[in-house]
Amino acid sequence: MLQVSPVRAFSDNYIWLIRAPADPAAAVVVDPGDDRPVEQALQVQGLRLGAILVTHHHADHVGGVGALAARHGAPVFGPAREQMPCAAQALDDGDKASLENLGLEFNVMAVPGHTLGHIAYAGHGTLFCGDTLFSAGCGRLFEGTPGQMLASLDRLAALPDATRVFCAHEYTLANLKFAAAVEPGNGQVRDTLGYVQQRHDRDEITLPSTLGRERLINPFLRSREPAVRAAAERHAGHPLPEAVDVFAEVRRWKDGFR
Repeated sequence: MLQVSPVRAFSDNYIWLIRAPADPAAAVVVDPGDDRPVEQALQVQGLRLGAILVTHHHADHVGGVGALAARHGAPVFGPAREQMPCAAQALDDGDKASLENLGLEFNVMAVPGHTLGHIAYAGHGTLFCGDTLFSAGCGRLFEGTPGQMLASLDRLAALPDATRVFCAHEYTLANLKFAAAVEPGNGQVRDTLGYVQQRHDRDEITLPSTLGRERLINPFLRSREPAVRAAAERHAGHPLPEAVDVFAEVRRWKDGFR
């Protein structure tokens, strides 16, 4: 099992630090929006930076990439269809992010929706999904369509149940409160909400999740469930014949949920 630890940044971002299996002194970071907390984590843990993985182009995910790459000479891997702040190995659907000297290799999945070129990294029983999938939620549709995002989430949901999900933000509590509004009869949501509330009150991280858990609690992975469809139709005030219509309505609902 990969050793992965969070590096907190901004108000709710997580930069993930992966210990290299083949080099105990090296680490890989995912979506470093700020170089300063990464440098501090590397120093405290006595690590050198071996590589940088990027899921999409938003500033809170790439803001520290240029400085870290220049300072450490670390290779950068990022989405082929989006502009990176510095030279990067461009990756697209079906590619592999191979870091042989570090003992790491990830399958690259194109997951458009939040942004059009968004990618995710899957491997070693882990998923680094940026802002596509959150625990009990998903990213806003800044560039893509509901159909694109639903297809992306379906692809991620097809990974094994035990896959550990490393999302890029601490949104779990707010997402679960919305999930409880969509499915008030879902006992898994209710139980998880209580657990997450306790962790939140102690300022403890709520991640990673697993895909098995997300299939049970995440309304955006449950657009085909009768209870979610019924709730979305009540909110919309009209029938929603297709799963993508249900997904789009649930996403609109969440956008305005308080």
